[in-house]
Amino acid sequence: MAEKKKEKDRNRTIDPAALEVLAKTEGSGVETAYDRYLNMQPQCNYGNTGICCTICIQGPCRITKKASKGICGAAPYTIVARNLVRHVLGGTSAHCDHGMHIMSVMREIADGHESDYGITDPAKLKRVATQLDIAVEGRSDLEIFKDVVDLAEQEFSRLDKRTYSKWMQATVVPERVEKAMDCSIMPNSIHKTIAESMAQTHMGMDADPVNLVFQALKAALCDYIGMHISTDLSDILFGTPTPVVSEGNMGVLEEKMVNIALHGHNPVLSEMIVKAAREMQDEAKEAGAEGIKCMGICCTGNEVLMRQGVPVLTNFLSQELAIMTGAVDAMVVDVQCIMPGIQSVAECYHTKIITTIPNAKIPSSYYVDFDDTRAMEKAREIVTVAIEAFKERNPEKINIPQEKHKIVAGFSLEAMEDILGALSPESPIKAVTDAVDSGELEGVCLFAGCNNLKVPHDDSHFTIATELAKNDVLLVSTGCAAGTFGKLGLLNGDAIEKYAGDGLKAFLKRLNDANKDKLGDDLPLIFHMGSCVDNTRCYDFVTALAKQWGVDTPKVPFVASAPEAMSEKAVSIGSWCVTLGVPTHVGVIPPIPGSPLVDGIALQIAQDVYGGYFMWEEDPMEASKKLMDALQERTWKMKVHKMAAEKYETEISKTW
Repeated sequence: MAEKKKEKDRNRTIDPAALEVLAKTEGSGVETAYDRYLNMQPQCNYGNTGICCTICIQGPCRITKKASKGICGAAPYTIVARNLVRHVLGGTSAHCDHGMHIMSVMREIADGHESDYGITDPAKLKRVATQLDIAVEGRSDLEIFKDVVDLAEQEFSRLDKRTYSKWMQATVVPERVEKAMDCSIMPNSIHKTIAESMAQTHMGMDADPVNLVFQALKAALCDYIGMHISTDLSDILFGTPTPVVSEGNMGVLEEKMVNIALHGHNPVLSEMIVKAAREMQDEAKEAGAEGIKCMGICCTGNEVLMRQGVPVLTNFLSQELAIMTGAVDAMVVDVQCIMPGIQSVAECYHTKIITTIPNAKIPSSYYVDFDDTRAMEKAREIVTVAIEAFKERNPEKINIPQEKHKIVAGFSLEAMEDILGALSPESPIKAVTDAVDSGELEGVCLFAGCNNLKVPHDDSHFTIATELAKNDVLLVSTGCAAGTFGKLGLLNGDAIEKYAGDGLKAFLKRLNDANKDKLGDDLPLIFHMGSCVDNTRCYDFVTALAKQWGVDTPKVPFVASAPEAMSEKAVSIGSWCVTLGVPTHVGVIPPIPGSPLVDGIALQIAQDVYGGYFMWEEDPMEASKKLMDALQERTWKMKVHKMAAEKYETEISKTW
């Protein structure tokens, strides 16, 4: 009986391609995350609930009936709150490290050093500069560019305690800035906040759980700022995404091509690899291939999908399974969400794992130090490694699942506004607010986050999305959630007929009809808005809706869902979503239930203070109901408040 249970647990995914690879490699001895999850059971309940402290080396201290406090006297609520702060800091640091890499490239350009990069989107440069009150009229692009780079660097390094983040003030409604100031969580700078937060959680420092939670939210706002900077600067460097048609899932692999998987999160590397691969087709043909094909995993995949139309190979959890098709010649990685296990799997095949960033190395991998000042030279070196690996393929090990679906992606906020503008030229966002006011749409839901084997891979994403679509919710997505939808056929027009309710179907049909002369394909059921760092694009959508309705963001019928939250980045994103007024569902409960006090702050008190709140729910059908309840409560309140404003001839109430 135990053996049957293991067999069932190993197949913790609904992706047909992943299931095919798992089935055909059963008993091969190649270990993947699916096997390691099985080996890890049962997992530590102290860690799961957050009541284990390892901050000093007197511990670890685990809270039990026998031991109600840590050795230093820290209560469970202190331990849980400190752990929460450090989770948020991990996510914030990861996103902001990403942003610093992009800033370093921009600094080279601003200082006039020779570079393979440049200003690709001057219109986005001017839009960002205008938001930040940087002068545009009568100035060259380079002059504006230098000021944007200078301000971005200040957002990271500012020490003046009386000056607050310009980027946040420029991108959220004024009421959110006032709320952050009132609660003393408005950041001065990213680095300063990270340093003070780490100090605050050191042994013998802050023991007040409420104070610690507020500090976690301040750090989360730094995550928002760093992410927004990263997206804005990436658009300036590489172009703001517009709609593009591609494909997704393992069927995008081609047996006769040199297949290069681009994995990680940073477009600085991947954009150059795609460019080099397109220029080196002849070299691949000389090696016996028909050419070179790039494809994406995780958010690097989302970046090159959105801008270059590069197909999606898979998302986070099945990254090892892609190698086990025997057809991936090189997996080129940069930063974040890269399983160290890919190297062990690659050693059973011909695949070369190529690491490229000094703070993201894997033992035994092929390392190429990706020097931004010699970007194309390094990119060509990496592509050459992939071509050489192609020659070492074992044809007997090649097994490519034929599962793939059409993807329509590339929906930056600017692209969304362009599409919506076909219905409402004067104010594009009014097309959505009118549809909600009329009852055609119930609101908007953002799907974000990762993959996590604590729930079956891809199942919760798929189930919740199709349930909300059936109930007329407009859906947007980022990150590995978007990867799920692409792999399983939800990012195309065919999915509208299959899953959308009557109201959503009618809204999307009007959009399609109004844009038929400028779109290359039908709009999708779910709008892919980018990588994890691009969640700020989605929050810009919330801000635009709030401004259109004339309210603070906690009144907007917009919710977020992270059905398979896994990384510290998911914790930091969820925390700023809540702080900025968005009800946020999480499908894998983070380690805080060990303190009813901290848990209560997340689930209830946060709503009173910030308007947003968390919803823990592992069951996808129950999660769908909770998300619908949150949307319907907001649409009902909006209707009542609008009626009151009309009756008494006043402005609509901004409070919630």
